[in-house]
Amino acid sequence: MKLQLFIASLVCTAGIHASQNHGTQALSQTQEGIKYIKMLGGTLKSQLKAQLQADPSGLSAIGFCTAQAQLITNEVNTQLPDYAKVRRTSLRTRNSINKPDTKDIEIMKEIEDSIQNKRATAMMVRKVNTKEATRYYKPLIAETACLKCHGENISPEIQAVIHESYPDENASHYTLGAFRGVIVSEIKKR
Repeated sequence: MKLQLFIASLVCTAGIHASQNHGTQALSQTQEGIKYIKMLGGTLKSQLKAQLQADPSGLSAIGFCTAQAQLITNEVNTQLPDYAKVRRTSLRTRNSINKPDTKDIEIMKEIEDSIQNKRATAMMVRKVNTKEATRYYKPLIAETACLKCHGENISPEIQAVIHESYPDENASHYTLGAFRGVIVSEIKKR
């Protein structure tokens, strides 16, 4: 009986040790990149949903995005390792801070074409190696909630906030299911 208890405790201890080691295992670079995309995307989406539930008109949501979206992006980046960053960009930006670079434009055009031609979905993540870093691109697709501020029929109140806050605004007139941009996670080569 004592031998059975000893063996059982040994097996349990080994199982606990194995699960602890598994939990501390380093993420692959791809997993790490996707994790950072989810951090930013999940935070922004949950905050935006809360704004839209509190005020279905979308006026509160545009105020939130104007005042908080970039601050949240910056806050998420402070939580990442020094060699990583995450950001949003689009072929049609509203905030000049989110302007794409040449590589972003190239990749977004490819993603947009793939989505339009049904060769890719919003769930895909595109990995791109550059000289300085590896980038992971996650498409953003226009959902019903997005169209309150990014669609074709934006209310005059929301339109006024957009024009006041973003004089060079170019991120409207999207339709449901259209490619709207990407969240990019960038991991510097080490």
